[in-house]
Amino acid sequence: MGFGDLKTPAGLKVLNEFLADKSYVEGYVPSQADIAVFDALSGTPSADLCHALRWYNHIKSYQKEKGSLPGVKKPLSQYGPAGVEDTTAAAPAAADEDDDDIDLFGSDEEEDEETKKIKEERLAAYNAKKAKKPALIAKSSILLDVKPWDDETDMAKLEECVRSIQLDGLVWGQSKLLPVGYGIKKLQVACVVEDDKVGTDQLEELITAFEDYVQSMDVAAFNKI
Repeated sequence: MGFGDLKTPAGLKVLNEFLADKSYVEGYVPSQADIAVFDALSGTPSADLCHALRWYNHIKSYQKEKGSLPGVKKPLSQYGPAGVEDTTAAAPAAADEDDDDIDLFGSDEEEDEETKKIKEERLAAYNAKKAKKPALIAKSSILLDVKPWDDETDMAKLEECVRSIQLDGLVWGQSKLLPVGYGIKKLQVACVVEDDKVGTDQLEELITAFEDYVQSMDVAAFNKI
């Protein structure tokens, strides 16, 4: 398993394809798996890698609380698609980071087991709390207007970037292009969100992150379901 070398375009392409149908590296919530891969990147993915860029911007928002995310950080070779060898650790920066995780003098095994047990208990408590949420879920139907920079913007690519945003509680609907003026068209796209999971501010932040294509995003209509 692995992504190749995440500090190269080839490695980033593997990551982008891996995230095409996933919101996170593992599971359905941000975890130490996402932090391990995020920390291995040398910078922000380019706009043409829309899945990787969407994931990167989302995980970046968790940097202040990354130490409290569930799971245990594992070597990069434990993540990614099967059949791809991880070579990122060969880079000096990644090697230095990996050194922090190696105990050259031997560690207290009991302490490691206790730490692991505490993390597993916290994760189990989190999943249990999530499972006890009320069956009645408040939802809203939202109509978004996404405007490009000019009439030369690739609107098909813009829509692909928008739809690459996958969140728990978000379902994309129909879309169409509407004229704005001077040959420019905007993308109008519908979506249904679960109110306690997805907000318009979050959608705006993620959509406008595709700054090579998107100039702005506005809410054209908002209705409770």
